[in-house]
Order: sequence, then structure tokens, then C-alpha cells
Amino acid sequence: MTSLSSSASNPANSSREWDDRLPGAPAVYLTPAVRPSLAEAQAWCKRLATTHYENFHVAAFVLPSALRPHFHSVYAFCRTSDDLGDEVADRATATRLLSTWRSMLQQCFLQPERSRHPVYVALQPTIAQCNLPIEPFDDLISAFEQDQVYTHHESLQTLEAYSRYSANPVGRLVLMLCGYHSEERLQLSDEICTGLQLANFYQDIVEDRARGRRYIPEDAMRRFHVSDEQLIERRFDANVRAMMEFLVADARARLDRGGRLTTLVAADLASSLRLFVKGGNAILDAIAAQGYNTLQSRPVVSKAAKLRLLAGALTGKLMATLHGSGASGSAAGKDRTA
Repeated sequence: MTSLSSSASNPANSSREWDDRLPGAPAVYLTPAVRPSLAEAQAWCKRLATTHYENFHVAAFVLPSALRPHFHSVYAFCRTSDDLGDEVADRATATRLLSTWRSMLQQCFLQPERSRHPVYVALQPTIAQCNLPIEPFDDLISAFEQDQVYTHHESLQTLEAYSRYSANPVGRLVLMLCGYHSEERLQLSDEICTGLQLANFYQDIVEDRARGRRYIPEDAMRRFHVSDEQLIERRFDANVRAMMEFLVADARARLDRGGRLTTLVAADLASSLRLFVKGGNAILDAIAAQGYNTLQSRPVVSKAAKLRLLAGALTGKLMATLHGSGASGSAAGKDRTA
């Protein structure tokens, strides 16, 4: 099992400072009084994964069946971490819960036998069998902690830095679950994850502002002479259009650069990666289709487009099966290097 980073503290030395029951969390995430069995914990994670977010469910489906429990446990960690920060109205409570969640993560790595939450019980074989480090998990918690205090972004560079913690760790975990640890592949995954996250930000400008957040970078606003008041008042004009064209093109370029990763992994994983790349491009296409005006209405990917994405992913799954690639792909394609 991978050791903790030097910044991680030993939860055994501070066990009285946090409460693993997670008081104040949404009811679904409260820690049970009795530690669940591995089978019970995995079933809990599977329910959470398969009842949220269609794209993840489809992606997990097209992956080798032996990997699905690992994907469910990682997804459950991501979903729980996000909701502890985003679905708790009081920021002080959310900050406390995320701090406790980090202590529980450290305990999962250092003293796994003491973990009681279904997520951390289910994660233990995933961590051991897939050689997962603590850093991507810890980075995700840091991103959700940052959301409590940092709500406006100055530049594309700050958005990239934010994605380094909030989105890229997910892609890196997916690759590592499949046995890929090379830095080249991980960096290409970062491009996909950052591009997809930016696409979602640009789709949800109004919704994010309602939550007190602005993911449109201030340097782009200055460049195209767009004011913060204009976004708040939802006044679309030629300047906003030009800014959104620029931002959409930047996000699309990231997805395109990252798309090369699909040529460097086994066919099953490539099908899922293509699903996410095409999903991100579908969001950007929807923004362009309404004249880049995301202030008046939220761009929506049509049901027909979603069905085409699903059909493409399932076709890739079928072709991989017919060609016998299965879960292993090319033996030379996997790596275990850091």
C-alpha cells in the first residue's frame, strides 16, 4: 500500500478531535454505528454510483466487469466528498465535515481496520489491489475545501490550478485503476478532465452565480470588456459572445489534446475516455448552437446526442470484445511506474 504524503498526519494521534459519525452531513452519508462488511460497503457504493449521473454509469458499464467495484468505490468517495462540501448550507459545518473526511481518509490508509464508513471500507481492496496513492483523494478534498472560501477566479491559470485539485485527480485515479501510471498518460488525462470541467463551468454560468461562484476568469472578462455586473444582470452582447467563443475554443483544444490518450490504452478504457471527450465536446457544441449565450438559458445536450454518445461507447465495447482485448488490452500498454 502506498505511504502517506509527508503532510498527512496520523489520525491515531488526533482521534478525539474528529467524529467519524459525520454529524451535520446529509443523512445518506452518515457513518453507520456498526462497521459494514466489505460486501455491504461495496453494495452501498454501487447504489450511489448507479443512481447518480448517467455518464459515470455508462462509463462504468463499458469497462471490464472486474473493475466496476473499484470504480464504484472511487466514485462514492468523489460523490461523498463533493456533497459534504456542496450540499451543506453552513460553510463552517461543511469545512468541519471535510476536515473530518480527510482524517477518515488518512485512517483508511494508516489504520484501515478502524474505518467504519462504507466508502472507506470499500476503498481498502481498491487501494491495495490497484496501488493507489493517497494524493489524488486528498487533492479532491482540498478542492472542496477551497470552494468554501475561494469563489471567484482571476485567470485561466487559476482555473487550471483549481482543476489540478478538483477534476484531474478523478482521471488519474481512473487510469491507475486500469493499471496505467506513466506521467505521459496522466498528463493527457489532465487535459481531458480540465477541458470537461471548463465546459461544465461555461454551461452553468447562471447556476453558479446563484450559488455565489464565478468560474469565468477575470482576465478574459477584462480582455473582452465584460463586467461582473453584466454577468450578474445576464446582459448578453457582442463582447460576451466573443469572450465565450474564446473560452469554448480553449476548452475544446484541451479535450482535443487529451484525446490522444485513447490511442495509448486498452480498447475498453478507450471507449469510456472517448465518451467523456465527446460528452465535453457535446456541451461545447450546445453552447455554440445557441450563439454562445449561456446567460439567458442553460445549454442542454439533446437526448438524441446522448443516445449517439451511448451508442458509440457500446459499439466500442462490442468491438473490444470481438477482438478479444477484454480487460487486459496490450500487455505492453500497461505500466506500474510512478
